[in-house]
Amino acid sequence: MAVPTAFDQDATGFGLPLAYSLAKAADLAYKDEATIEAQAHDWGFDTVRHHRTGFTPPFPLQDTQAYTMAGDRMIVTAFRGTEPAQIRDWLTDGTTPPWPGPARTGYVHYGFAEALESVFPDVAKAIDDLRADGQSVWFTGHSLGGALAMLTAARLSLEDPRLQADGVYTFGQPRTCDRLLAAAYNKGLQGRTHRFVHDNDIVPQLPPEPAFTHVETLHQIDSEGHVREKTGLVAGLADRGKGLGAAAFSPDGEGIRDHLMRNYLAALEKALG
Repeated sequence: MAVPTAFDQDATGFGLPLAYSLAKAADLAYKDEATIEAQAHDWGFDTVRHHRTGFTPPFPLQDTQAYTMAGDRMIVTAFRGTEPAQIRDWLTDGTTPPWPGPARTGYVHYGFAEALESVFPDVAKAIDDLRADGQSVWFTGHSLGGALAMLTAARLSLEDPRLQADGVYTFGQPRTCDRLLAAAYNKGLQGRTHRFVHDNDIVPQLPPEPAFTHVETLHQIDSEGHVREKTGLVAGLADRGKGLGAAAFSPDGEGIRDHLMRNYLAALEKALG
């Protein structure tokens, strides 16, 4: 396989070329609006809508942002992540009460739910407006953006199945919900979610179990660029960290280096090469 230079709007299911394209879309979410629009148009998406948080300080994740790009055959919403240092306290805080999950199913991490609440109405409206020709719908994001992508798919699946995602690809996503919601998600979106973890990335190991868990399916990228699919107990074991102290969030630490979006892209390029 070769590294794709164009966005295949006819792609379905799972594939590393599609994973790379959606990783590029997730990386693009960190850019300014003009750059996002120019790149989206180069990829063949003629319409772009930007989504910014509707909350104001002291909302802790007040810079929540995403964009939706629509083409003739595909719609992609990509959520921007944030630096691990900025969300470290949310990832490790065990005192924050959980937030009821979509359709009152299970519970969601409070910080992530609040961040999603600030942009979800605008995202859902954009997809509803732009899906005029039955285009496939995809969600993607890195770090916090991955959590928001997964939670958006969960909310639409349980509350508005008309807009159910055809696929969800996340990169370095933290744990987002309890086991009840994860089970409902895995049932409703079976085979549609692909959660990538690069080597020793620290963020997917948080918030701590057993209060929060991951959804399936995990694709673990090792240091050599090999991608291995893991499910069930094996995936759970793969997500357990070796050291989750403050040093794990050091900018020079392996756990943070492996979390950087540019290193996810480099690992996927190696896997495709």
